[in-house]
Amino acid sequence: MDWTLWLEWAIKSLILIFTLLIGFGYLTYYERRFLALLQSRLGPNRAGPQGLMQWMADAVKLIFKEELTPASAYKLVFFLAPVLTMVPSIVIAAVIPWGPPIEMFGRTITQSVADINVGVLFLMSIASIAVYGIVLAGWSSNNKYAMMGGLRSSAQMISYELTLGLAFVVAILLGNSMSLVEIVEAQKDMWFVAVQPLGAIILWIATVAEVNRHPFDMPEAEQEIVAGYHTEYSGMKFALFFMAEYQKMIVVSAILVTLFFGGYREFWFLKDTFLSVDAVWRIGSWQTSAWFLGPIYMFFKIAFFLGVMIWVRASWPRIRYHRLMDFGWKVLLPLAVVMVFITAVGILLAQEVHPLLIWLSPILSLLAGWFASLMVDRSLRRKAYA
Repeated sequence: MDWTLWLEWAIKSLILIFTLLIGFGYLTYYERRFLALLQSRLGPNRAGPQGLMQWMADAVKLIFKEELTPASAYKLVFFLAPVLTMVPSIVIAAVIPWGPPIEMFGRTITQSVADINVGVLFLMSIASIAVYGIVLAGWSSNNKYAMMGGLRSSAQMISYELTLGLAFVVAILLGNSMSLVEIVEAQKDMWFVAVQPLGAIILWIATVAEVNRHPFDMPEAEQEIVAGYHTEYSGMKFALFFMAEYQKMIVVSAILVTLFFGGYREFWFLKDTFLSVDAVWRIGSWQTSAWFLGPIYMFFKIAFFLGVMIWVRASWPRIRYHRLMDFGWKVLLPLAVVMVFITAVGILLAQEVHPLLIWLSPILSLLAGWFASLMVDRSLRRKAYA
């Protein structure tokens, strides 16, 4: 094997790791300042200009904070659990394309660590591993409250992974491929969210539940089970769990953008302009493609969906655990199955009868979502009246 390929992998891996680590730090700053804006307060504004170094101060504090290990804990598993939670949050980003391939040094370089033809399958596989770290953290602590948090997390993540997988199937059907690059390129003329808006909504809800974000943060519902699976953790071990959570927020937003919102591509109505990632720029006697626009588009799209997650945290109440599970099994999962069926029928009719019949998919899926919301409202009203 060519040694330059190993060098390319090493360089791209380091860039990805440091980008996610720095992104984690500034995401905490973004969340705290955005929450402060929504709640009419200031937020961090002391460490550095406008508080931009607050996350560094927090990191230094946690690094030097005393770490305590319970005497009755299972030491090896207790130590490894934060690592098992942290690593998948980085590895899962390896197949996400951050921009179009570029020609450099006489070779084609992809803007992803690994461009594999079953990228969606890789996402599903790695996403299912993350639950082990949380479950083992609760079990190894030898603490009943922590164990309860770990069990809640495993039940919640398994429930919503089924819905997540079906939402991936919709993108696979629309893109006619399991390669993330091909799925992005298939959205050159129209983002998949326009064809299957309910699929994008279901994927977003399932990913929020997967990363244990509000209002699905049952494993750490403070008012019910002390602090969940990380009750016995402190110092950097405690920080690793939150690093994993915030990095997964970035990664799941990138997955949503890649599968339904055009990925690194521009808005479809800009595809023939100089703002397209396919545009060619002339600098002196040189011509270069606008490859750098891909990561810029990804950054702004991801920032938007991170802002939506933060807004939801500031606005919505946390629901009870049994209702969370009912919502996953009785509402989202059947709705995802119906959505896959509608998408497949729309594609078949568009291929065999008339291309315009593909627009039956968004119409029927929105009707299905409206009917599901009516049934949920009816069920809640009946319980309230009872």
